[in-house]
Amino acid sequence: MTQRQNTATHIAIVGMAGRLPGARTVADYWRNLCDGVESIRQLSTEEMVAAGLDPEQLADPHHVPVGALIDDVDRFDASFFGVSGREAELMDPQQRLFLECAWEALEDAGCDPGRFDGAIGTFGGANFDSYLTRNLLPADVFEDKSATLQAILSNDKDYLATRVAYKLDLRGPAYTVQSGCSTSLLAVHLACHSLLNYECDIALAGGVAIDVGRAEGYWAHEGGVHAPDGHCRAFGADAKGTVFGNGVAVVVLKRLADALEDGDSISAVVIGSAVNNDGAVKVGFTAPSVSGQSAVVAEALADAGVTADTIGYVEAHGTGTPLGDPIEIEALTQAFGRRPPGVPKCAIGSVKSNVGHLDCAAGAAGLIKAALALRHQLLPASLHATSVNPKIPFAASPFVVNQRLTPWTAGTRPGLPRRAGVSSFGMGGTNVHVVLEEPPTAPSAPPNREPQLLVWSARTAEALDQATRRLCDALSADAPAELADVAHTLQVGRSVFAYRRALAVGGLTDARTALADPEGIRIRSHHHDGVSRRVAFLFPGQGSQYAGMCRELYEAEPAFREAFDACARAVRSLTGDDLAARVCLASGEAADAALMQTALAQPALFAVEYALARLWMSWGVTPAAMIGHSLGEFVAACLAGVFPLSDAIRLVVVRGRLMQDLPEGAMTAVAADADALALDGALGVAALNGRGATVVSGPLDEIARFEMSLTARGIAWRRLRTSHAFHSSMVGAVSIHASTRG
Repeated sequence: MTQRQNTATHIAIVGMAGRLPGARTVADYWRNLCDGVESIRQLSTEEMVAAGLDPEQLADPHHVPVGALIDDVDRFDASFFGVSGREAELMDPQQRLFLECAWEALEDAGCDPGRFDGAIGTFGGANFDSYLTRNLLPADVFEDKSATLQAILSNDKDYLATRVAYKLDLRGPAYTVQSGCSTSLLAVHLACHSLLNYECDIALAGGVAIDVGRAEGYWAHEGGVHAPDGHCRAFGADAKGTVFGNGVAVVVLKRLADALEDGDSISAVVIGSAVNNDGAVKVGFTAPSVSGQSAVVAEALADAGVTADTIGYVEAHGTGTPLGDPIEIEALTQAFGRRPPGVPKCAIGSVKSNVGHLDCAAGAAGLIKAALALRHQLLPASLHATSVNPKIPFAASPFVVNQRLTPWTAGTRPGLPRRAGVSSFGMGGTNVHVVLEEPPTAPSAPPNREPQLLVWSARTAEALDQATRRLCDALSADAPAELADVAHTLQVGRSVFAYRRALAVGGLTDARTALADPEGIRIRSHHHDGVSRRVAFLFPGQGSQYAGMCRELYEAEPAFREAFDACARAVRSLTGDDLAARVCLASGEAADAALMQTALAQPALFAVEYALARLWMSWGVTPAAMIGHSLGEFVAACLAGVFPLSDAIRLVVVRGRLMQDLPEGAMTAVAADADALALDGALGVAALNGRGATVVSGPLDEIARFEMSLTARGIAWRRLRTSHAFHSSMVGAVSIHASTRG
């Protein structure tokens, strides 16, 4: 994309979830669309009878034994959401599945609502509650007066959005939207305006349509909206009606500026939208209106600030009815006008030919299709339209039905981004149109450093195993995300539950191999008992430094580099030394020898330890306590707020310079207790690090003779990388006074 988008008024689609006919996930949905799969299927006699159909009705010539269904309508992970078994029994499946898809959509967006620092809004609508009339009322649930209120709360549409807000602890606006078939796209329109008004910072928007009786098939009559042949042939020559289906579709929206700043994965950008109503200028309450539909498309284009000739695809309402399709194309033609010379015709299609008419979820299902088309730069085929409706003058219109999977190579003109329109028109006349644009080009990712830490969790051991399999499947996909992106999302974009696993991997191939063996020793499993473990930071003293000791961290971790450079600037102002060059980037014997000098070693170690602490803290590891040894005490004190970084650096630089001026000495770590060493002369115990771990300090010649005696006695020892005999009588001459400042 070459045109710059208006980040102040545009909205990014950063997450999606759905349960759609033939598709358990949005990935399944997109795969089916690209493969030209029709998910409206023939129903067996057994399942129709099991759904409640009287066997005698099978012979009715008006009965059409097909359905656009989703699986597991009767399933719900009640315990995950803290819902009791009785409450789940009473709850409309539409509310159950909308709640599950809201959670899945936020996960797809990499948003953990428990850690998100902002308001999340919820906008959605549902169909008529057939579960209440077909299941609860016949079971006389309202005879139990104590259950009446719970039954109302679990089934009334009013509580669809607020239930999601309550169960997921979302603090933004939450309300149910209802406008018939245009409900879910209207929810998107309202959510966009709520974001632009700063009523919320993230918004869930979508709809759900589940009729528990759809597995019975349906009845089609002359002049009705139902297709007698069981196919939705939008814009096709044989179009005679639509097929209503079950489904859920939810998107996560965010202001584009925020999405770009947060590095979100953006599928498409909403650049404009509009809503209106037909009023009374039409033949009946349920009839469509050319003027109303044309006006809403024109208003959406005006809101987006683009002209119709820049739109390359329209995901139409496209119900396949003899009345609706011709009116829709006439309205679009009026709104679009003539295509300028050289501008190709606008492709048009309807996902209803694949999955049926999903009623309150239809608009969001179409929006997801159009967003995925922009993201993948492919236009899926609109089915059953190889011969177009002869009553629609396509030749004289700016449109052509997209009849096969087609690469979407570019915008309608050189330099323009790909753009799409999405329409949804409700019975009763509420029309909605949304204008989408392809996502902005993502900035080049930093080099994918390895290893990466993958972490995931679940509420139960069984769910953890399932999550492990899903993670393995996700990384085995044809086009997986960058491993660093996966690790980041798992760490910051997922809620943390009691059953946990972690795995450090060196690449995608390594990850796939390890995840395929969940019982292997590489995957660490843990059940968190709810007790918070406090973390302490321990900062070492001098003797562990070497040239290039933090090269990879400095180059790969911005938080480390920023903290180290802050120290380095302060040191440079006092000594002129370039710490980054001498510590992080240098190598070789000369660089190692330079770091043996205390005047450089102490500021260098301070900067490394300080930057490491800041890095861990940026990852969310916050210490409850800090302790330091020698130089490390200054780092701990600085991080604890005893004195600011500038004062800490000044103290460490002066301390290092004064110690540098002392006579040379040495320090040796000994694998023995102090009592067993029989020290004499100028040697002294510098540190007792534990049983069988002593550090001895003193003059160079004395230390050398001491080390020879240790070797003769078979006691292990190691000379530390210091230039002086710290923590011994040899440093007693150092006294830092106020007069040494500066």
